[in-house]
Amino acid sequence: MSAQPKTFPQTSPAIEIRGLCTQFGEVVIHRNINLDIEAGQMLGLVGGSGSGKTTLLREIVGLLAPSQGTVKLFGQPVLDPDPQRRRALRRRFGMLFQQGALFSALSVHDNIAFPLRELRTLDESMITDLVLLKLGMVELEARHARLMPAELSGGMIKRVALARALSLEPELLVLDEPTAGLDPDRSENFVKLLKMLQKELGFTVVMVTHDPETLAGLATRLAVLADQRLVACGTAAEVFAVDHPFIRNFFSSRRAAAAIRQGAS
Repeated sequence: MSAQPKTFPQTSPAIEIRGLCTQFGEVVIHRNINLDIEAGQMLGLVGGSGSGKTTLLREIVGLLAPSQGTVKLFGQPVLDPDPQRRRALRRRFGMLFQQGALFSALSVHDNIAFPLRELRTLDESMITDLVLLKLGMVELEARHARLMPAELSGGMIKRVALARALSLEPELLVLDEPTAGLDPDRSENFVKLLKMLQKELGFTVVMVTHDPETLAGLATRLAVLADQRLVACGTAAEVFAVDHPFIRNFFSSRRAAAAIRQGAS
């Protein structure tokens, strides 16, 4: 890996959300969400159950269309009507799902190779070289490429899923509960790995997590969803200054407040 962080030319925020509303039948999830995330930021998105955190992540990457409003990535609509522009945009971000979402019938090698093969521009020899490179980036060995997902520990599943998310060298990484299901030691190691890779590669991060240590280790800014809207966004100190019941409850424990103040202020 390069000693200098990878940089990408930017003339717009990495993510720009304007007037976003989400409604399923009579149920309103989001009302008038506006949010800018600059390139290189690491945003931690928190909120109560049913506040629409994962729904918002899916709208950011174009897996779900909002009822109203727009989402732009790098200045382009994520739901661009032109299929070629839309495909090109999707190559600029990677997503790590909560449970890894590895293809159970494919080996570790083929899971990581999947996005590379979709390009249809690389031969198998180059794809194998890139798979081994990505395995090394997430601190796994070449021998692990032969394993099937059922043979992996929870921590290894997260690392393989991360390697796949990084396979196309994305400018944006979207994480849904990246440390969920990991014991404290594996969680801490995974956070350290993500932080090291972000420092080396310079990608933007948006993550949903309920874990204060994960927020402390990764987030440079926090955003809080409650009451169908974005009630706070900024540094830890700025968020803590907002008088809202969810913010008071979520950050009420000494563990949460101390961890996040130390890591995200």
